[in-house]
Amino acid sequence: MSATAPLAVRRRSLQIALDVRTVPEALAALESTADDVDVIEVGTILCLSAGMEAVRCLRAAYPLHTILADVRIAEAGSLIANLAFDAGADWVSVVSGAAPATVPAVAQVAAARGKEVQVELSDGWDWDLVSRCREVGIAQFIVHRSRDAEASGNLAWSAADLDAIAELHRRGGRVSVTGGLKPEEIRAFSEIPAEIFIAGRGIYGAEDPAAAVHTYRTAIDSLPAVDR
Repeated sequence: MSATAPLAVRRRSLQIALDVRTVPEALAALESTADDVDVIEVGTILCLSAGMEAVRCLRAAYPLHTILADVRIAEAGSLIANLAFDAGADWVSVVSGAAPATVPAVAQVAAARGKEVQVELSDGWDWDLVSRCREVGIAQFIVHRSRDAEASGNLAWSAADLDAIAELHRRGGRVSVTGGLKPEEIRAFSEIPAEIFIAGRGIYGAEDPAAAVHTYRTAIDSLPAVDR
């Protein structure tokens, strides 16, 4: 009788969101933090202000890191995805309200080039969208902390948020979480299969960015790996 194959596991990851306006600011933010980071996110504002040159510069500076171009594609999917991938991005982002033909168009480009797509699940997303994404091979989804809860001053992750993360994982998704995430909150995900934790100003806006990123890294590394 053959042995049962063990489940694959994935180490949890830290993504730094560079929500800055210039490449020098981005490079300064990474100078003392990059060693503790897995994914470098070229933020939307940086992509808009510096263009794909920002992606090129960060790819050149950090050739071993995963680079996300957070271009938040809504239409012209093939064109924008190719621009980002040509500049050196490994991943691109698509908004959940993208035009119907956009998601499969971006997925097709990514698959052909060996790249990946993150779909940002904004307010109003539904499970039909998730199913359509999975059908075209997209596995990455970004879950925000409930905006209603944030607006009311409640910074806890709701049961609905956590249930959505678990269901996305069950459907084969790889989940990133974001929304003012603090290191002390990460332990709440010990039994929740979020795989990528996104932080920006909480790291590079800290008085001591190197200490801040190490605190995030330590918290993430204390979590069990995610079964896949």
